[in-house]
Amino acid sequence: MRCFKSIRRTLVAAWLAIALVPVASIVNAQQTPPLPEANRVAEIGMVVSDMDRAVEFYSQVLTFEKSSDVEVYGSEYEHLEGLFGSRMRIVRMRLGNEVLELTEFLAPQGRPIPVDSRSNDRWFQHIAIITSDMGGAYNVLREHKVKHASTAPQLLPSYITNAAGIRAFYFRDPDNHFLEILQFPPGKGDPKWHAASGKLFLGIDHTAIVVADTNASLKFYRDRLGMHIVGESENYGTEQEHLNNVFGARLRITSLHAAAGPGVELLEYLAPRDGRPMPSGSATDDLWAWQTTMSVTSAAAVERSLHSEKTNFVSSATVVLPDATLGFIRGFLVRDPDGHLVRIAQP
Repeated sequence: MRCFKSIRRTLVAAWLAIALVPVASIVNAQQTPPLPEANRVAEIGMVVSDMDRAVEFYSQVLTFEKSSDVEVYGSEYEHLEGLFGSRMRIVRMRLGNEVLELTEFLAPQGRPIPVDSRSNDRWFQHIAIITSDMGGAYNVLREHKVKHASTAPQLLPSYITNAAGIRAFYFRDPDNHFLEILQFPPGKGDPKWHAASGKLFLGIDHTAIVVADTNASLKFYRDRLGMHIVGESENYGTEQEHLNNVFGARLRITSLHAAAGPGVELLEYLAPRDGRPMPSGSATDDLWAWQTTMSVTSAAAVERSLHSEKTNFVSSATVVLPDATLGFIRGFLVRDPDGHLVRIAQP
C-alpha cells in the first residue's frame, strides 16, 4: 500500500510539473511584451521663436545646410503634438550625416526658456557638435558674439579615464538653447570624427539630457526602446565645473546608442542635487521642448510596449499622417521619466 501511495505521489508531481510549466510561460509572456528595437536616432529637434533668425545662426555660424522647409497643420498634427490648433513651420538642417529639426509654432506660441536655466535643471538638453579644431571653432563663436554657457573651452583631465583628453565648450543659440562643441582626442569617439575632411564643424555626435535617476531612464531608453550602453563615466573636478558652469558638479554620464544615428547621453548630477524638474504644464510648443526622434519598424509595437509600462503619452495614440512631409507616416510623442520628449516615427 505504501508503495502504491508513493508511486501515485510521484505521478501526480510529474503531471503537475508538465502542466504548470507552460502556464507559467504563458503568464510571463503576457507580462513581458516583446522588446521593440530603436533602429536609429533619426534626428534631434528644437522649438525656435524666429525661424529665419535660427536658420541664419545655424547656417552662418555652425555651417548647417537647409535640406527642407515646410509648413504643416491639420487634425493629424494637432493629435501628434497634443496641441489644438497647431500650425508649424519646420526646417530640417543637415551637418554631415546628422539632422537638426527646427520647429516654429506659428500657432499656438509657447513660453521662452527660463532666463535662470542652469545645466543641472532637468529640462536641460543639448546637441554635441563635433569640431576638428577647438581653437578655431571657439574663435568663430567669439567672432559671432555667441553667449557663453561655459567660462571657456575645457580640456577634461586624465583622472577621468573615459573622458580624458576631450575638449568641450557650452554656449547658447539666439533662443538660449544650450549647445556644445566637442573635440575627441585620438582613439576616442566615432572613427568618422577623425577622418580628414577640411571642415571645422563635422556633425552631431549625441544629444545630452539631464536625468534625476539613471536607472529609471535606462528602463525607458534601453529596456523599452532597445538602445545599448556604449560608455559610462563619472566626471568631476574644476574642468567639469567650468564646462557646466555649476559649482561642485559631479556627474554620472551614461552614453546610449541605437543601431545608427547620434547617441543619447544621460547626465545625472550626483552633486549638486538642486536641479529643478521640468516646468509645470510643459507643452510641445515651449522653447525648452526638444524632441529626440527614434525611427522604428513598427510604431504600433512600440506603442503597445510603452503603454504596458504606463508611459506618459503626449499624442493620443499612433497618428497616421497624410503624407511623409516630416519624413515619416506613423508616429507619436511620449515623455521619458523626466519629461523629455521622444518622438517615435515609422517611415
